[in-house]
Amino acid sequence: MITRSSRVWIGATAVAVTLTGAAAVSAAQRQHATFKAGLVSDVGKFNDKSFNQSALEGLQRAKAKLDASVRPVESRAAGDYIPNLTSLARQKYDISIGVGFLMADAIAATAKKFPKSNFAIVDNSAKGLKGNPKNVRGLTFGTNENSYQIGYLAAKMVAAQGGDQVISAVGGLKIPTVDIFIAGYQAGAKAANPNIQVLIDYSQEFVAQDKCKALALDQIARGSQVVFQVAGGCGLGSLDAAKEKGKWGVGVDRDQAFLGAHILTSAVKRVDVSVYDTIADVKAGKFKGGDKLYNLKNNGVSLGKISSKVPAALVTEVNGLKAKIIAGTIKVPAKL
Repeated sequence: MITRSSRVWIGATAVAVTLTGAAAVSAAQRQHATFKAGLVSDVGKFNDKSFNQSALEGLQRAKAKLDASVRPVESRAAGDYIPNLTSLARQKYDISIGVGFLMADAIAATAKKFPKSNFAIVDNSAKGLKGNPKNVRGLTFGTNENSYQIGYLAAKMVAAQGGDQVISAVGGLKIPTVDIFIAGYQAGAKAANPNIQVLIDYSQEFVAQDKCKALALDQIARGSQVVFQVAGGCGLGSLDAAKEKGKWGVGVDRDQAFLGAHILTSAVKRVDVSVYDTIADVKAGKFKGGDKLYNLKNNGVSLGKISSKVPAALVTEVNGLKAKIIAGTIKVPAKL
C-alpha cells in the first residue's frame, strides 16, 4: 500500500497524518506538479535560430530531465515584456526567466513588484538592474573569449587567401552584449595580423534580415572576406549575403554551421545551459540572486563546428588559444 505522511497544525500542536492509497498518490502528484518554470522571449521570438531558440532548448531540457512544468511565452513587442513576466509571477511560477539585455528594465520592475518570486535574465548583470533587486540572477557570458579565437582564425584565413586584408562584423544594437563579441573578434584579428582592417556596422535591430544583409553586402563591397553576425535573427541576412558573394560567414549564439559550407565557425553562447542550470538550482533549493558567468573555463562559451576547409594546423593553433585565455596569458578586452 502507498502511504504518505504529512503534518497539520491544530492550535500550536503539529499532528502527524498518514495518507494511504489513492489519497497518497494524489498528494504526491499535487506536490510534484507545483514546480513551474517560465521563459519570456524578447522581440526576436523563439524561432530566431539564435539565443531565444537556445533558451527555449534549455527550458525544454528542464521539462524532460527535471519534470518541470514549463511555459514559454513569446513577446511580439517590447510592450509585452512586463505583462508576460507579470502573468508568470501572478501564477506563482517558481522561476521566470527573461531572454536578453533588452528585457532588463522589465525584469527589474517585475522583480520589485514580486519580491518573493525568483527571476533570471539572460545576457545582463543582475547588479546593473534598477533598484538592484536581490531576487534576480543575471546570466552573463564571456563571449569576448571565444570571439577572440574567431577573430584570430578569420585573420589567418584571410592572410592565407590573399587579397584585401579586411574582415567585418554586423551588430544588432550598439549595446554591451553585442560589443563584447566584436571587441574579442577585433582583438583576436589584430593579434593574428596587425594590418587587418575590421569593419563594424549596426543594423539597429535584431529581427529584419534585409537590414543586416544590406550592411553585409556593403562590407563585402568594401573588401570584407569574413562577415561575423552579432544580430540574432537579423544577422541571418548577413550570413546570406556572405553565401551569396562567396565569402565566409561566422554564426552567433548557436552553432549555425547548418546554414551551409560558407560558415567558417560560430561564436557559441550556451544560453541553453544557463537556463537549465538556473531552473535546476531553483528546484534544488540552491537559487540565489547575483550574477553567474559562463565562459571558456566552464565551457559556457565555445567555438561551433570549424569548416573542414580550415587547415588542421590552424585549427590546432586556434584551439590552443583557449588555455592561454583561461590562464590569463592572453587578456581579451570586453569593450570596444
